[in-house]
Amino acid sequence: MPTAILTGQPVPGSSIESELRSLGFDVHLASGAADTETLLARAPGDERVAVVDARFVGHPHALRLGLTDPRFPLAAIPGAVTAQPAARQALTRAMARENSAGGGTALAVDSLADRITAALDADGADVHRPELGSLVAAVPADPQARNEARQAVAAVDDEAVRLKSAVKARDGFVTTFLISPYSRYIARWCARRGLTPNQVTTASLITALIAAGCAATGTRGGFVAAGVLLIASFVLDCTDGQLARYSLQYSTLGAWLDATFDRAKEYAYYAGLALGAARGGDDVWALALGAMVLQTCRHVVDFSFNEANHDASANTSPTAALSDKLDSVGWTVWVRRMIVLPIGERWAMIAVLTALTTPRITFYALLIGCAFSATYTTAGRVLRSLTRKAVRTDRAAKALADLADSGPLAEAAARGLRTAARRLPGFTTPALALLGGAAVVATAALTDFGGPGPLVAAIVYVLTSALAVARPLKGALDWLVPPFFRAAEYLTVLVLVAEADVNGALPAAFGLVAAVAYHHYDTVYRIRGDAGAPPQWLVRTIGGHEGRTLVICVLAVLLTATQFKVALTVLAVAVALVVLVESIRFWVAAHKVGAPAVHDEGEPA
Repeated sequence: MPTAILTGQPVPGSSIESELRSLGFDVHLASGAADTETLLARAPGDERVAVVDARFVGHPHALRLGLTDPRFPLAAIPGAVTAQPAARQALTRAMARENSAGGGTALAVDSLADRITAALDADGADVHRPELGSLVAAVPADPQARNEARQAVAAVDDEAVRLKSAVKARDGFVTTFLISPYSRYIARWCARRGLTPNQVTTASLITALIAAGCAATGTRGGFVAAGVLLIASFVLDCTDGQLARYSLQYSTLGAWLDATFDRAKEYAYYAGLALGAARGGDDVWALALGAMVLQTCRHVVDFSFNEANHDASANTSPTAALSDKLDSVGWTVWVRRMIVLPIGERWAMIAVLTALTTPRITFYALLIGCAFSATYTTAGRVLRSLTRKAVRTDRAAKALADLADSGPLAEAAARGLRTAARRLPGFTTPALALLGGAAVVATAALTDFGGPGPLVAAIVYVLTSALAVARPLKGALDWLVPPFFRAAEYLTVLVLVAEADVNGALPAAFGLVAAVAYHHYDTVYRIRGDAGAPPQWLVRTIGGHEGRTLVICVLAVLLTATQFKVALTVLAVAVALVVLVESIRFWVAAHKVGAPAVHDEGEPA
C-alpha cells in the first residue's frame, strides 16, 4: 500500500486525511521535517510515497492527479509531492537536505512539501506537474485564505471536471459528438464497480469478434447485427481509454492491448465480411486484403513521420504554419479531422454500409475513402518535410531503421554498400525503396504465375533495399522508406496470390499479411513505449521484409498454384506463432517488472 506522510500542524475539520485514505494511501502524521524524514525512511521501498502538507485545501481530483498517476516517477502539486520507487532516492536526498538545513522550523509559514519540490527542481529532477485547470490545490497561510480556498473548491464541481478530463482533448468528429457524450458515463459506471481498462478493452475485442462472426453468416440479419455490434465495440473502445483517464489506471500492458486489439478487431471484421460475401457467392477476399494493406501502410506513414520528427531541432515549416492558421478557423479543424478518416469515422462508415448494403460496396467505399485520406495526409507530410529546416537525431534514424524491418540479407548487403551509399544524393534513399518495391510488384503483376520474372525482381529488391538503409536515415524524406517497404511486401503477396487464381489462396495470403502486419505494429508500440525494437533474432528468424518477399517469389516460381496456397498457409501460421509468442512474452514480462506506465492519447487513424 502506498504511504502518505502528512506534515505540519493538523487543521481542525480538515478532510485531507480521509481523502488520502480514499485514494488508497496509508496515512502517517509527522510533526516536522525530522519526523517526516524518519517516516520516509520507514516507508516500504517498493511502494509509492507522498509528502502532503496538513493544511492542504483542494479538490480530491487534484490530489488524484498529483499523487496517483503511474506514468510519472516524480509528481507534485501545491502542498504535495510524490515519488514512485524508481525516484525514491531523489526524494530522500531532497528531504535530507531540507531537514539538515533546519527547514522544520519554518513550517508555520512555509510548506515542507513545496520546499522538497523546489529541492528536486534544483537537483535537475523531472517533476511532473499536472494541469489542474479550474481545480483548486493550495496551502492557505491563514484562516481567511483558508476560507477563500474552501469557497473556491465549492464553486467548482470536482466530478464534472473529472468526467470532462476523461475525454481526449483532440479526437474525431464521430467520437467527440456521437460517442463521448455518453461513453464517459459508462467509464464512470465501470470505475465505480471496480472494472479495469484492460477488462473493458477485452470486452471490446470480444464484441468485435462476435460482430465479425455475424458478418460471416452472409445474411441480411447477420449484417445488421454486425453493424450494430461494431458500433458497440467502438463505444467500449472509447470507454477503456476514458476509464484509464478517469481513474488514472495507466499501464504499459494496457496501452499495448488497446492499440493491438484495435487492429485485430478491424482486420478480423474485414475477414468476417469476406466470409459472409463468399456465402452469398461473391468473392471479395482481394478487396479485404487490399483494405488491410492500405490501412496498415497508412499507419506506417503516420508512425514513420512522427518518429522521424519526434525530437527534430529547428522544426519549422510554412506548411505547418498554414495548418496552425487553419486551426484558428473552427470548421476547418473538423473537416480536416474527418478527411483523414480516423477510426471513429471509418468504423461508423463500415457499420452503416454493412447493415444497409453489401460487403463489396462496403470495401469499395473503404478503399476509396482510405486512399483519398492517405493521399491527403502523405502529401501534406511530404510538403512539410521538404519545406522545414530540421536536423534529425540519431534516435530518429535508429527508430526508422527499426521500422524498416531489414533482415539478414539486407543487413549483409548494406555492409558492403555503405561506401557507395555515402556518395549518393540524399533523395535517392526513398527513391531506391520506392523503385525496388515497384519493380517487384509490377513484375509480379505483368507476368504469368510461375514465371522467373518476380524472382529476378525480388533479388533486385534485396539489393535496392540494402542500399536504401546502408546509411543513417536522416534525410528529409527518409521517413518514407518504411512505408515503401511495407507496401512492396504486402502488395507482392496480394498480386502473386491473385495471379495464382486458386480457391483458398487469398484467405491464406490475408492470414500471412495479418501476421506480418502484427509484427510491424508491435515494433511501433515498443518504440513508442521506449522499450526498443523487437530483438534481432526475431527479425532474422522471420526473414525481414526483403527476405520474406524473396521467399514468396521463390515459392511462386517453384510450386504449382495449389502448392503455393499451402505454402502460404504454413508460412502464415509459422510467422504468427513466432511473433505472437515473443510479443506476448515481452509485454507480460514488462508489465510484471513494472515497466513505466504509458497511455496512447491518439491512434493516428
